Amino acid sequence: MGHKLKEKTSILVISALGVVFGDIGTSPLYAVKVCFSNVSGLAPSPSNVLGVISLIFWSLTLVVSIKYALFVMRADDEGEGGVFAMLALLHKKMGANMGRGLVLAGLFGSALLYGDGLITPVISVLSALEGLEVATTKAQPLVVPLTCVVLVLLFWAQKHGTGRIGRFFGPVMILWFAVLATLGVMAIAKHPEILAALSPLHALQFFLRNGIHGFFILGAVVLCITGCEALYLDMGHFGARAIRISWYGIALPALLLNYFGQGALVLHDPKTATDAFYHLVPQTLLYPMVALATAATIIASQAIISGVFSLTRQAMQLGFIPRMRVLHTSSMAEGQIYAPEVNLMMLLAAIMLALYFKASENLAAAYGIAVTGDMFITSMVFFFITRQIWGWGLATALPLCLLFWGVDLTFFSACLGKFLTGGWFPLAIAVVILSIMVTWWDGWKTLAIKVMTMTISRDAFLEKVAAEKPVRLPGSGVFLSTFHKEVPPMLLRYLTQTRALPENLIILSILTADVPVVEEGKRVEIHALGHGVYRVTAHNGFMETPDITEILMEARRHGVKIDLDNVTYYLGRINLVPAMKRTMAKWQRFLFTFYAPQCGQRLDLYEHSPGQGLGNRSADGVLVLLPRSKLQNNSYGYTENYSLSPQGLSITHKSGTL
Repeated sequence: MGHKLKEKTSILVISALGVVFGDIGTSPLYAVKVCFSNVSGLAPSPSNVLGVISLIFWSLTLVVSIKYALFVMRADDEGEGGVFAMLALLHKKMGANMGRGLVLAGLFGSALLYGDGLITPVISVLSALEGLEVATTKAQPLVVPLTCVVLVLLFWAQKHGTGRIGRFFGPVMILWFAVLATLGVMAIAKHPEILAALSPLHALQFFLRNGIHGFFILGAVVLCITGCEALYLDMGHFGARAIRISWYGIALPALLLNYFGQGALVLHDPKTATDAFYHLVPQTLLYPMVALATAATIIASQAIISGVFSLTRQAMQLGFIPRMRVLHTSSMAEGQIYAPEVNLMMLLAAIMLALYFKASENLAAAYGIAVTGDMFITSMVFFFITRQIWGWGLATALPLCLLFWGVDLTFFSACLGKFLTGGWFPLAIAVVILSIMVTWWDGWKTLAIKVMTMTISRDAFLEKVAAEKPVRLPGSGVFLSTFHKEVPPMLLRYLTQTRALPENLIILSILTADVPVVEEGKRVEIHALGHGVYRVTAHNGFMETPDITEILMEARRHGVKIDLDNVTYYLGRINLVPAMKRTMAKWQRFLFTFYAPQCGQRLDLYEHSPGQGLGNRSADGVLVLLPRSKLQNNSYGYTENYSLSPQGLSITHKSGTL
């Protein structure tokens, strides 16, 4: 058992290197270069070089090694990380007392991360391919087209899952970090005076010497810690233990050695500051290094892409965005998922960014605001975690959080100077996504309350059946339900409309467990409620696709009376229509009434033919398999139309078809 655990941990550590640390692991390609670029206007003098390298060292130490790896990663919701995981923890403890302001702050932080997710792949790939320009100026026209090609290949590979990608990319990243460390050690050995940058005095003197200009240079220094929020989000993919081992044991030492190596080189020859990373590389190895860097930046993008998948899944589970298809890709970790629609939207946006900004230096301005804004909001929500979840006293929680807030706000303020030169982009994306989240949250909450008023408890339903004695139709009826204690609204409406019920009535719910595959004896729970009504609850693992026919066969073996040759399946669906008077803005009402029916139709049911594979579970629903013939010949549709009125959602029309 111990051997298997070690083997699994080793696989996850290697995979984490290939996914989690790709972003932060490729920051040496552009962080130092941007600090001394023409845009920043900072001269590569010895004192400035020591100051910048000292700032990079202490940023990696305080933000990544201490804040995230030691503290923030402890705030997980059943292994999942990210701001939404924090909100879920707080909601379990505080409920309605959590407050709308805290929720909105968390939503805005998550929306900023989507902006980060769009920028990271583009700036990473661009910065790697720009190494071709160091070798020959003739390569300049090829950089943007090659970037677009690489981006297409990157997003195409996502369907294979982060686990498989990580196992393939992991060895590449081990080689990458080994090369980073080797190049750094070689330069440090020639100019060991750079090690003086370990002292925080050089960082302090840098600010005293450069004043407000030095403060805004922090907007470039922050590039060395991009990816730390993705590190937290990717916890569900690989686990905190594997991520910490990878960071402290491999990624952090290699990064520090390379940054200090770049600083040593610039101390010796200030002209190399224009692209210190590639000037570390011997001329004969320049083209192989560009190839390795390109591979590493493809991997770098994987961290934030997989993080966005996790973020999307959490948002769907919490009811903040419309449901989309989410597929599980690994049996080792439930968090390893793939969201096809999100992947396609990110690909299109990334290509447009590459064509618009054209150079990594131009994108650097847009990068920092998204990262630092999200870091600060994470620190804010973390304070509530320490108080409400961990039970820390104010005297313990406040000093630590004040340190985090101070660092985050300093970085964020420095990045605001880039607002007009690209920093507006992630903020604009965040505002759009926040609007969608708030609209969906408010609309769906109101709709859910209204739907709940349309159903009754199972006991009340059975009393109604006993009192009204409806006509019992021959055969079996299966009503799919997401309600735990109530009957589905469609069942109640069917009884009211037809004054009849199937002779054998099955209320079926499908739940997904936190294991890849559920044991045979634990797959189906059956409760005979009387009057020919059965409550069947099916349990499936997150790597399994529920099959209704198999579930019903298992239920029949356990005593449920059901004729599988004469079964009718009943599925509910909600349609929304606009009211004459409204309280929601017109654009909000349009968004909600457009997406609500779409997500309901898409995820309630999927048909299949024998041998046709079909997806895995969605984040907040279940994809089920029904025989195609049953869909065509034996199904009952029921539609509810609602209007958004000043008092909320009201029913305007009901219809049913047999």
